[in-house]
Amino acid sequence: MADFHLAPTPRRPQAEREAILADPGFGSNFSDHMVLIDWNPERGWHDHRIVGYAPFTLDPASAVFHYAQEAFEGLKAYAHEDGSIWTFRPTYNAARLNHSNRRLAIPELEHEAFIGSLVNLVRQDAAWVPDVPGSSLYLRPFIFASEAFLGVRAAERYEYLAVASPSGAYFANGFQPIDVWVERDFHRAGPGGMGDAKTGGNYASSLL
Repeated sequence: MADFHLAPTPRRPQAEREAILADPGFGSNFSDHMVLIDWNPERGWHDHRIVGYAPFTLDPASAVFHYAQEAFEGLKAYAHEDGSIWTFRPTYNAARLNHSNRRLAIPELEHEAFIGSLVNLVRQDAAWVPDVPGSSLYLRPFIFASEAFLGVRAAERYEYLAVASPSGAYFANGFQPIDVWVERDFHRAGPGGMGDAKTGGNYASSLL
């Protein structure tokens, strides 16, 4: 498993954390840390680190803004009654991320680095795993092209990140049946396309 450097970071007050965990919602609050790994042609994936969750700066010409080279995953860490924390088959998420990476001409990430990033992040932020029934710590690993240029080609610089969000039910009505709309006029996938890649463009095309 890849070694991750831990950068010390202040943690939020316990009272604030407990208030969030009591009613976490979905995807609106985030834990104290995040993962960062860099890629370039000379060094491949390097500088594996756990840092404080915070905004970061991107060049306006970063390729992700213009050519949409990005892929992501989503999985959950669950608290068990004995105090242990579990995820469900994260190696499958690692494989699916690389499937998306290949389709989008993004460098593949070693499975060991993917698993290691989540293990280290959950260890650091174990206090953010909620124990309310139906809740979990949602993990969002993602990769994007950060090289600044204008021109249609695969980028030569990428960032891998993973963030964690204490979460309850995804839908506002909780764990209840929902209505489903079947769209017949607009499509996000087609033969030869990238409907099987977990990339933001596929979700953006579904919003309308």
